Amino acid sequence: MQHTSTLPTMLPRIFLVLISFLLAFTAHAQDLLTKQNGEEIQVKVLEITPSEVHYKRFDYLDGPLIIVRKSDVFMIRYANGSKEVFGKPTAAPTPLSSVVPPASGPVVPGDEEPAFDEVHLGGPRIGFTVLTGGIANKAETQYHVKPFLTQFGWQFETRLFRLPNGTAGLVEIVPLIAGLEQNKFIPSLNALIGIRGPKGLEFGLGPNLSPVSASIALAVGTSFRSHGINFPVNLAVVPGNGGARFSLLFGFNSRRN
Repeated sequence: MQHTSTLPTMLPRIFLVLISFLLAFTAHAQDLLTKQNGEEIQVKVLEITPSEVHYKRFDYLDGPLIIVRKSDVFMIRYANGSKEVFGKPTAAPTPLSSVVPPASGPVVPGDEEPAFDEVHLGGPRIGFTVLTGGIANKAETQYHVKPFLTQFGWQFETRLFRLPNGTAGLVEIVPLIAGLEQNKFIPSLNALIGIRGPKGLEFGLGPNLSPVSASIALAVGTSFRSHGINFPVNLAVVPGNGGARFSLLFGFNSRRN
């Protein structure tokens, strides 16, 4: 039982190191280029000419310079949250004297253009969970489960909205199966409501349910994107019963039709 007594002192340090790792990976500025066919690419825009856009892929900044026709680009959303749309020709400016105020009066809260942008994603998740304190003792004495468990599952994600600066609202459902390496079958279900920032950093909070307990899960993570595939990395903490469960999950997902 020596390993269970040292885990509570080690895990806060592990948690802080992982948070620093996630923040370091999301600190780099990236632009999002959307083509006319709907393809989204994370890039670093280097130059925009009257007819071309010059960029490098964000996941391969040492790679070759890529040049595309401006007519093939619908929009560029820059790292600072601003965006530039190329898909429609720019209309000639309207003289101020000809501007007529709308008959309906000023826009009131709730009448502005919505930011609703529902997108569904899904993909596998794999990782591990470490039990600490009273949770580890109860698992070992009552269920003969060791404090280190593997996790396998699936992520169902729905992006409810996306603001102009790139911030998005999320709902995630993640069913998992733990303990297979110990010949155990321990299912759990996580339902998280969260926010993802324009650089990929995300936070979530929601219920965690299993056959033996119910609690609240707090998750933090980030997502890396390459060739239309997202690669999420999440660290979750579930407190309760005099201890806590720490889970680190990896995986990949893509849009679901």
